[in-house]
Amino acid sequence: MQEEFLNMHHLKKFLDEKADQYNNPHFIEKDPISVPHLFSGKQDREIMGFFAAILAWGQRKTIISKCRELTDRFGHEPFRFVMEHSEQDLKQLIGFKHRTFNDTDLLFFVDFLRRHYQQHESLEYAFLCDGRFKNVEQSLIYFERYIFDHPHAPMRTRKHIATPARKSACKRINMFLRWMVRKDDKGVDFGLWKQIPQQALICPIDLHVDRTARQLGLITRKQTDWETALELTRHLREMDADDPVKYDFALFGLSVENKL
Repeated sequence: MQEEFLNMHHLKKFLDEKADQYNNPHFIEKDPISVPHLFSGKQDREIMGFFAAILAWGQRKTIISKCRELTDRFGHEPFRFVMEHSEQDLKQLIGFKHRTFNDTDLLFFVDFLRRHYQQHESLEYAFLCDGRFKNVEQSLIYFERYIFDHPHAPMRTRKHIATPARKSACKRINMFLRWMVRKDDKGVDFGLWKQIPQQALICPIDLHVDRTARQLGLITRKQTDWETALELTRHLREMDADDPVKYDFALFGLSVENKL
C-alpha cells in the first residue's frame, strides 16, 4: 500500500510538471484550439470551438487548415453568419469537406445552431437537461438527443456526435467541454461556461492520450470506450480532484513529442 502511494506521488509530480510544461500559449498554435482563439466573442468561440472539435480527426495541421477554410466561408463572423444568413449565403458552404464530414452535415449543424441561439444565449444550455447539470455522461447523452431532435436531421450526420449511450469514449465532445469549461491562468482553455464544474469533466482520449495513459498504468481496460474514459478520469482525480483534465496536456504532449 505504501509503495502504491509512493508510486502515485511520483507519478503526480511527474505529470504536474508536464502539464505545466504543455499548458501554455505555445500549445495553442499547433492545436485545433487555435481556431476559437481567433475570436473574442463568446458565441463565435462556442461555434468555432464546436466545429474545431467535431472536425478534430487526422493530422492537426490539416484540421486547423480545414477550420480556417470554414472560418473563411463564414465571412470571419461565424455567429453573425449563423443567425443572419440567407439562402444565398448558404451556397458559400457547399463543397466543404473534411474526411467523412461534408456540406450536408455542415448545413444541418448551422441550422441547429441558429435554432438553438434563437432560444439561448450560450451553447452551454445544450448540455443542461431541464436547465440543470447532473454529470457529464448525462450531459453528453442529452446533447446528442437534443441536436438530432428534428424531423429533417440527416441520419448520416449522427456519426459526428458521439454519445455514451453508444459506449463511445466521446473524445471530441469531451475536448470541446474542456475548452469551454476549464479555467486557469495559462490562457489555453477559455472557462466560458459556469454551470458545468471543471472537476466533473471527463478526460478526452485520443490515440496519444490512450497510448501514454496505458504506458503509465492509468488505463487497464483492453478496449477504448466510455468506461475507459471514466477509468482514466478516476485515476486523474486521485492526483487532482479539482482539475483532473489538466493532465490531458501532459498525456497528449508526452506522446506527441515521444518523451515518455
